[in-house]
Amino acid sequence: MTHTPATTASSPATPANAHRFEREFLPPLSLVLVRHGVTDMTSAQLLSGSGVDGPPLSAAGRVQAAKAADAIYRIGRGTWERVPKASRIVASPMARTQETAATIGRRLGVKVETDERVREIHFGDWEGLTAEQTIERDGDAILRWQDGDVAAPGGESIADVVARAREFLDSLAAAHAHLPTAADGAIVVVSHAVAIKALVGAAMGFPTDRVSRIWPIPASLTIVQLRVTPTGELAEAHTLCIGAPTD
Repeated sequence: MTHTPATTASSPATPANAHRFEREFLPPLSLVLVRHGVTDMTSAQLLSGSGVDGPPLSAAGRVQAAKAADAIYRIGRGTWERVPKASRIVASPMARTQETAATIGRRLGVKVETDERVREIHFGDWEGLTAEQTIERDGDAILRWQDGDVAAPGGESIADVVARAREFLDSLAAAHAHLPTAADGAIVVVSHAVAIKALVGAAMGFPTDRVSRIWPIPASLTIVQLRVTPTGELAEAHTLCIGAPTD
């Protein structure tokens, strides 16, 4: 007679993916994503991408940037006390983000770095148009563009922006694994509406057709903490807030 060994409570079968719960993590890498202040194009609801360097901040946008800088300064100093104080600023190369980042940098006493990967989406032929004008021009193309995979005519798709956002996050995770723990302050990333959507979507693993549903208002803060392994792998992410107003 053949006896089949019983599985006891003291020796349960190990799931094939149990290693996911056994990985070590470094202290979280905190990102404070800041959308730039308003421009005249923002106020007029015109599509403003990375195909051109401008526009600069409007007067209202400069006021918003100053308020955002104050809000970021308070992180770890009275607000968001579990998030470390900002120690680094990375900005898109566009004029409006450079201006916003410069205001934040002066408040924090931190030099601004520039990274092309967090620039805004390239709207191509839609640059300077309203959403309604793109519909008059190209039918429902902008609705399909919102689903992620269709590129703006002569420009980029949201999937394109998510890909470079993921590359940016992976590079931060790799660097995080080589930094002394004591030096790990929050990183401020001054960027744009679609680029911030893409950064959150890439961090959280959202399907591309859901990324456009995120909407950070101008000069708002979005705080994400990344869980990184000692080998520099981005393993998990936690979103603390999306589009929190600073005025």
